[in-house]
Amino acid sequence: MIRKLKNLGHLLEAMAACVYYGFPSRRLKVIGVTGTDGKTTTTSLIYHILKSAGKKVSMISTVYAKVGEETFDTGLHTTTPPASLVQKLLKKSVDSGDEYFVLETTSHALDQNRIYGVHFEIGIITNITHEHIDYHKTYEAYGMTKAALLLGAKIPILNRDDQSYDMLRRLLKLHHRGLQSYGLKKDADFRIDIEKKLDIKLPEFNQYNYLAAYAAAWLIGIDEKIILQSIKSFKLPPGRMEIVHDGAFQVIVDFAHTPNAVLQVLKAVKSANPEPKRIIHVFSAAGLRDVSKRPLMGAASAVFSDVAILTEEDYRTEDPKKINEQIAQGLLKKNFQYIPPQYLKTNSTGKYTMIIDRQRAIKRAVDIAADGDVIIITGKGHEQSLCRGTKEYPWDDRQAVKNVLINKS
Repeated sequence: MIRKLKNLGHLLEAMAACVYYGFPSRRLKVIGVTGTDGKTTTTSLIYHILKSAGKKVSMISTVYAKVGEETFDTGLHTTTPPASLVQKLLKKSVDSGDEYFVLETTSHALDQNRIYGVHFEIGIITNITHEHIDYHKTYEAYGMTKAALLLGAKIPILNRDDQSYDMLRRLLKLHHRGLQSYGLKKDADFRIDIEKKLDIKLPEFNQYNYLAAYAAAWLIGIDEKIILQSIKSFKLPPGRMEIVHDGAFQVIVDFAHTPNAVLQVLKAVKSANPEPKRIIHVFSAAGLRDVSKRPLMGAASAVFSDVAILTEEDYRTEDPKKINEQIAQGLLKKNFQYIPPQYLKTNSTGKYTMIIDRQRAIKRAVDIAADGDVIIITGKGHEQSLCRGTKEYPWDDRQAVKNVLINKS
């Protein structure tokens, strides 16, 4: 009942904002991007391609909003802002003379009516993996919420290789005949070897993000040559596989905070750094969020990491030690059900250490790193604060690494 009342409040706010700002999305071609992982990269790349093609475009992403020549902070730990801010930025985009707007959209925003009144030209789902089950209760309900973005879009685009494809296609088939798909393995409308076309090496998860952006840009009518040139010149958003130190050992910061994202980024690191180099993984899970994913994150880490250092990550009013103990259940269970069969033969020491203070945890990782090792710090990425209890403290993983390295030198 409380949730329904809150959602009603969001709906009333959205309706009022639409009226106040004159339904601005009707004068734009809005491209919505949702999914569990890869939303920010896909959103940012679509924006970059359209900008490179000379189109007038703005965007809202997890990192920031870029409208015209201005950059806006959308709030702490926020992807899709409140409805009033969404409509305000859409109106600002119209006033800037934009034709397109790329909107990163969360399942919470969809469920809570924060994007009510937004007309979507294109809707993209990157993937649907384990996340937010505390809120949506089941994977199917989570998927159905995501599908709402596509039901309201003129052109829906799905990941053909993702486990959610068949479920989403069933939900959409009565509403759309123009469903488009992209993929690397199964037959899809857009099955393109981006690596081969551009002679570059990309982690598999980035190949999917880039392919989704390629499909959207091509369907808009952007010339393929411009699309490919834009992909090649694209730089990942802050805190996405960001190398913050590259010396005798390497330090990478990434926003990965779901089981699938952890698995994929560690897999990418392992592929780029073959044996006998070690992967030292520093991470945790957010408090007052999906508890069920915590052991899955531990199990995902155990597949590729050689050393796990469990620490703090916005634990809020939960006990960070208990959060890490739940993660450790997955670290210590070698054949955990989440792990895909192709990875079960991978050796894992099952060893971890717990250092709650995140700065000290990063220092420990740097102290034990040997030549050729890779430290990867996940969960915070670009974020600039850390929630302890009910208070936000200034924090930046990248700066924390620099602080350790300065004191070490």
